[in-house]
Amino acid sequence: MKTHPHPFKRILFGFAFSPTLEINILETTRITHFFNAKLILLHVGKKTEKKLDIINALLKKIDFPDDAIEVHWEEGKPVSVILEACTKFNIDLLVLGALQHENMYRFYVGSIARNLTRKVNCSVLLLIKPSAERMPCKHIVVNGLDAPETPVAILDAFYAANAFGAQQITIVEEISQQEIHVTVEDDRSLMKANIVKERLKHREESRVRKILKSLPEAFLKNIKIKTQSIFGKRGYSIGHYAEIVRADLLVMNAPKKTGLLDRIFRHDLEYILSDLPTDLLIIRK
Repeated sequence: MKTHPHPFKRILFGFAFSPTLEINILETTRITHFFNAKLILLHVGKKTEKKLDIINALLKKIDFPDDAIEVHWEEGKPVSVILEACTKFNIDLLVLGALQHENMYRFYVGSIARNLTRKVNCSVLLLIKPSAERMPCKHIVVNGLDAPETPVAILDAFYAANAFGAQQITIVEEISQQEIHVTVEDDRSLMKANIVKERLKHREESRVRKILKSLPEAFLKNIKIKTQSIFGKRGYSIGHYAEIVRADLLVMNAPKKTGLLDRIFRHDLEYILSDLPTDLLIIRK
């Protein structure tokens, strides 16, 4: 497995002059500091003296004013400009502000964020609950999906946990009900189905343990590690679980680019993006 002790070296935040700008700036600069990264603030729109005064005043309020921050201004279509900026500045993590429920902020989450998540060449962090004052990140949930990208997602989840001082990581293995291959009709078939479930859980837990053994030992210290097998619809199940346990951050693999239909994205992350349970970190390498 490819290890990268510092996966987020350059962070970009695309900001708009909205009522949430101040708390988004405070939260993003705080995250950048914890990741020991460089921050690029990008506004897609015309640069004016009024806007410049606003952003400069906000940067005087941040917790770590000595950190490396650049402000850039570009005009054009938001998705195209941000995509180009991510490539031009070699961005590792794109941060976007979003509201929790799609029907409240349908245009931004439904259009811009989803398009960027599909097309951008870096990881994405969607913030639904930025705060002016730092709120501790205590519990991180990460997908343990049986996929080639999962070891990197788990590695980055532990990196984030160490950066934020999180106390617990839960690795969720989503198992499709279709894998059981048993129709429950009576007590005997119910018993058989339960045996199959236990075997599947054992298989998934064994696979995750192998991933954990490959991680740097320093990443595992002082963090409670839990594995959780869930039978259900992929994407929906882990999002619901993250909401139930009140996770502070959910970490997921990026959707694969599978052509016009984007089938994996639609079946997995679509459920989460339409009703974000918490801040969402989507890992793409």
